[in-house]
Amino acid sequence: MKIKVIITGATGMVGEGILLHCLDNPDIEQVLIVNRKHYDRQHPKLKELLVPDFMDLAKVAQQLTGYDACFFCAGVSSVGKKEPEYTHLTYDLTLNFAQTIAGLNPGMVFTYVSGSHTDSTEKGSTMWARVKGRTENALFKLPFKKAYAFRPGIMKPVDGQQSLNGVYRWFMWLYPVVNFFAPKSTLTLNEVGQAMINCVTKGYPKSVLEIDDIRALSQE
Repeated sequence: MKIKVIITGATGMVGEGILLHCLDNPDIEQVLIVNRKHYDRQHPKLKELLVPDFMDLAKVAQQLTGYDACFFCAGVSSVGKKEPEYTHLTYDLTLNFAQTIAGLNPGMVFTYVSGSHTDSTEKGSTMWARVKGRTENALFKLPFKKAYAFRPGIMKPVDGQQSLNGVYRWFMWLYPVVNFFAPKSTLTLNEVGQAMINCVTKGYPKSVLEIDDIRALSQE
């Protein structure tokens, strides 16, 4: 079946990689990217919705209806942030968006890009891991057809990506070395994108997908 998906975070590295994979995938009929700022790309499958505040979705609710899945790739680094600020930007914004689209799209599949070593107990010593774990746990309780948390590690960008900062461009020179010595710690964004699509079209028995799960699902 062909599916319609919402993608958040397309102006970031992960979201853009997932978007490009979806645009090239024949199983995807339409993609709506929901961003705070414009993403400069044209494609017959692509629509864009600019939303300055993910806590204020009432005015755009009707434009978020009619979709089979949401690939939630928006996120921020915890570097330099205190827990209340990081919680608002990670937990509050994600849950408000997810709650809204769950009510608008019965039967939707929701995939959330979390992170390797996220803390499902919400009690560990690492702040970002606790907040991500709390976010995952809350998403699983929402009335989606199914919600998945993706915990990728080091990811290789898709060819043609624009949203790579200088540090990441430099790091990509080391990717083949890391992939050679620690292949179980790496994924390509094409693998992540295909695994997300397969979550919708085929399903997966686990709600939390670690690196090995993502790779295995991408190959089904």
